[in-house]
Amino acid sequence: MYIINTYMRRFFQISSSVMSKSKSKKAAAPTTQSPAPNNDPIQADKNGNICIRILAKPGAKNNGITDISTEGVGVQIAAPPSEGEANAELVKYLSKVLQLRKSDVSLDKGSRSRNKIVMVSKGVTTMEAIKELIQKEIDS
Repeated sequence: MYIINTYMRRFFQISSSVMSKSKSKKAAAPTTQSPAPNNDPIQADKNGNICIRILAKPGAKNNGITDISTEGVGVQIAAPPSEGEANAELVKYLSKVLQLRKSDVSLDKGSRSRNKIVMVSKGVTTMEAIKELIQKEIDS
């Protein structure tokens, strides 16, 4: 019995010291920090497409852009949020505001959410032009 207890103590001492060494290596490993995220609601993705974060407000009386904030571009849509009607109306309205074809504007993410990402095909316009047209729509 004494031999088994001695063996078990040695085994646990060895295994615990091995475990503590591996933990210290992980803690000492250098961490790389990612760059600070850009809070602009209009950004270009890695493929060159322009992505616009939208805060949709479906069921409004008429279509309109309410504001631009760090969270996104507030857009009220005059369509109910059912069966994708508001999403189709959002794409149609944004293509009209941005003076683009409807095929150049598409819903990328958020088909069932109020937080959406609308993608504008690369090469059809610039981020500056989009910002100007959105600001012009807000002011009118």
